[in-house]
Amino acid sequence: MSWSQVGVGSMRVLAKLPLPVLRGLGKVVGRILFVLAGQRRKIALRNLELCFPEVPEAQRRAWAKETFEVFCQTFLDRSWLWFGSEELVRSRVKLEGAIEELDGATPTIIFAPHFYGMDAGGLALPLNTQREFTSIFATNPDPVLDDWFMAGRQRFGHVRMLNRADGVKPIISCLRKGGLLYLLPDMDYGKNDSVFVPFFAVENTATIPSLSRFARLGKAKVVALYNRMTPEGYVAQLTPAWENFPTDDHVADTARMNRELQAAIMTMPAQYYWVHKRFKTRPPGEPSYY
Repeated sequence: MSWSQVGVGSMRVLAKLPLPVLRGLGKVVGRILFVLAGQRRKIALRNLELCFPEVPEAQRRAWAKETFEVFCQTFLDRSWLWFGSEELVRSRVKLEGAIEELDGATPTIIFAPHFYGMDAGGLALPLNTQREFTSIFATNPDPVLDDWFMAGRQRFGHVRMLNRADGVKPIISCLRKGGLLYLLPDMDYGKNDSVFVPFFAVENTATIPSLSRFARLGKAKVVALYNRMTPEGYVAQLTPAWENFPTDDHVADTARMNRELQAAIMTMPAQYYWVHKRFKTRPPGEPSYY
């Protein structure tokens, strides 16, 4: 039996724990990781320094410490999200906001940035709509973990997971049939296809313009889903459809996407995915930020 199989089996056991106990365990593990995972701690602190140079260092460090705690808490929550009963998941994961945007058959892209509760939001949608629901994934190199992630994310509703290698065609096909696309385009995916737009205090942030591109090609409206961890579970907040989006200017659209994300981050700064090298891709001639 591999370590991955042991880990997945352990998650079945953890799923039975009361939520306060599981969250307490996650908090302890997060505090330990903050000390031991030196490289990731440095990345989180650097990202926060770049984005919030005006914020006191003590506050940035507190956010970084909390982000490790939330990371571990939300990871352990995948135990009950993916192994708990549907009744349990429904009792802890709430979809709020402009839920009416899911009605009808208008092609719809759901902008779901990398808050740690993103997998809870990924279940909130199929639990509240019968529409076909598509998302894009990258294959995990560990087949045991890959199977676990795929099964968990597709356990409810009509969910179809597409590999990034599948290209654009099946994505646009789903949208034009009136489907929902769950899109997470807010990480640094390298130079290919990226544009440089502002993100907080970093003027040139490599960002893929897929939200604008897919919305135009699929003739889709765009709504945002911001997933917040709460003491009771999760709240997935759905926004009204964005007005005047997309436009003919994919760079301006991508800059707007980042501004919308910034506003959401400021409501829960420690719950965003700061442990990723968000600014690793620089314009030609600029030195590395890390």
